[in-house]
Amino acid sequence: MELFGITGTEYIGYLASLMILVSFTMKNVKKLRLVNMAGCVLFIIYGFLMPTIRIGLPIIIANAAILFVNLYYLFIKQE
Repeated sequence: MELFGITGTEYIGYLASLMILVSFTMKNVKKLRLVNMAGCVLFIIYGFLMPTIRIGLPIIIANAAILFVNLYYLFIKQE
């Protein structure tokens, strides 16, 4: 599926990037982590949609690690 010459996979990547960018503009840390987690999930999906797992694996690993850090600080380490 292409729209304006951009594939669905590319749209997921752009949306993930936008979510990460928006998360860094937030002052509320809980909202920041939630939006950042959404971006990480989109990047993980994007990584799996790459032509080969070899290309997508660095994207998947990095964003899965960030996702777990966000989960840890949101739900396990309570201040």
